[in-house]
Amino acid sequence: MNHPKGPILAFGFYQRDTSLVARELLGKVLFSESGHVFTSGIITETEAYYGIGDPASHAFRGATPRSRIMFEKAGMAYVYLCYGIHWLLNVVTEKGGTPGAVLIRSLIPFSGVDEMKRRRGIERNSGMTDGPGKLTIAMGIDGKDNGSNMSEKASGLYIIESPQIKKSFDITNTSRIGIKEGKDRLLRYRAVGL
Repeated sequence: MNHPKGPILAFGFYQRDTSLVARELLGKVLFSESGHVFTSGIITETEAYYGIGDPASHAFRGATPRSRIMFEKAGMAYVYLCYGIHWLLNVVTEKGGTPGAVLIRSLIPFSGVDEMKRRRGIERNSGMTDGPGKLTIAMGIDGKDNGSNMSEKASGLYIIESPQIKKSFDITNTSRIGIKEGKDRLLRYRAVGL
């Protein structure tokens, strides 16, 4: 199987402003090893979430049992169950003590596509990973991955910068989806022409 190659994004990549990380994750490749099966996809859509001051964030009211990870080490996976149905993958950003996370919203499947189809229970490629709940199913990501260090290959969940992936594409910037508060903030980023 032809996997994309390249360096894993280091801790320092994530230890920066959340919206900057959200933009710069576009075009990077998410890898997941689940059940000794590797899948990967090119990140095409993200959303940035801050903490106190961002009413759409889980960290808006401070650290809770669920949101505490957003205050911890950058580069950690924050995986939570949305509406009791879908697991959603975020990566923690900012410096320790300052909450932030980027939601990975959409991917272009790259490797392990047959396994992704099997997990999704579909036969087509289109629409397979074009939503945050769809991509976690396809990639085999769930609650077991919460707290994984995404700057280490040993975690089985990490993001690389691959020279095989096109570097020039446009980025659109819009309001985040599926939120009630903070709709005025343009913190959703999409890669166009990737």
